[in-house]
Amino acid sequence: MDLDRLLDRLRAYVEHETPTGAAEALNSFADRLLARYADLGGTARREHAATGDHVVADFPGEGPRAEEAPLLFLGHHDTVWPFGQLESMPWRERDGVVRGPGVFDMKGGLVVLEAALELVDGRDHRPVRVVVIADEEIGSPTARELVKSESADAYAAFGFESPHPNGDLKTSRRGSSRVRIEVTGREAHAALDPGTGASAIDELVDQLLVVRSLVAGYDDVLCNVGTISGGGRTNVVPGKASAELGFRFVDPETERAVLDAVTALEPVRPKARLEVSVMSNRPAWQPSEASAELLAAVAEAARSVGQTIGGAAAAGAADTNLTGGLGVPTLDGLGPRGKGAHAVHEQVIAASLAERAALVAAIITSL
Repeated sequence: MDLDRLLDRLRAYVEHETPTGAAEALNSFADRLLARYADLGGTARREHAATGDHVVADFPGEGPRAEEAPLLFLGHHDTVWPFGQLESMPWRERDGVVRGPGVFDMKGGLVVLEAALELVDGRDHRPVRVVVIADEEIGSPTARELVKSESADAYAAFGFESPHPNGDLKTSRRGSSRVRIEVTGREAHAALDPGTGASAIDELVDQLLVVRSLVAGYDDVLCNVGTISGGGRTNVVPGKASAELGFRFVDPETERAVLDAVTALEPVRPKARLEVSVMSNRPAWQPSEASAELLAAVAEAARSVGQTIGGAAAAGAADTNLTGGLGVPTLDGLGPRGKGAHAVHEQVIAASLAERAALVAAIITSL
């Protein structure tokens, strides 16, 4: 496999910046994918979303397996990086390592997927369906139903997110939910008439303490307060405040109990109003016998190309939460090896692009 060609494509993808929510940039990148998948023999279409279009492509099977259920490949083309990140974090290639915003999460995975499709051209295999999401980094709020519908007839689902550091695949994921708490208080002069006011900030702080106490009652629940905003002047009792929280769960029962409790929060102050909304939700993808059997088949495919592959649970969430949660045999982590997702040292081991492409090709032709 021509590694230089893979790196050229990866560089072009990385230097096409695609922040989540930047619809014009994401749609332009979707145009690239549509053309590329058509060149590879797929029938591709875009699924419109206001914050950026998703891409779906179907590749026919070949030979006696052409009518079998498809393999579903999941990826995304949005990144956490804002426009201009390339100025301080440019594409760099040195000592077999490439760096740049989105190189690991997950434009490297998109290049691996394309290279694998090239490798299986002319070989017998079941159909392949590719779904590339435009808002994965914020929980795929506009793509949830698309992933569910496109996985309905899938034989198995594979994600092209990053693998574990040693290259092993991901066999389950925590559930992930984003929750917004918005407080409306009552403004007043902080010195002359504080009693007629109701501090939205004080109310928010008290609610966050309630949430902390609630989470402490459950094992293995993670809660991160990601943003807080509100208020304006120190001499004004603040009338508005909000926070966004990220929750992680290991099982759906705990997830439901915690989210029910959080969304049922009541104001502490009579003059305050509270609105709690679930911004996005990915169900817990728990270990299953089906995924274990799929991992065994993938390990056999890996051996056929001289590789050894294992699997382990993952803490992070992705679109494979949806397929795994629906009971579709699922594995994730087929992207290249590297490190630094969402960090300024984000990087990929260049040689692993070709290695992973060979692995994915073996999966396509053997499952």
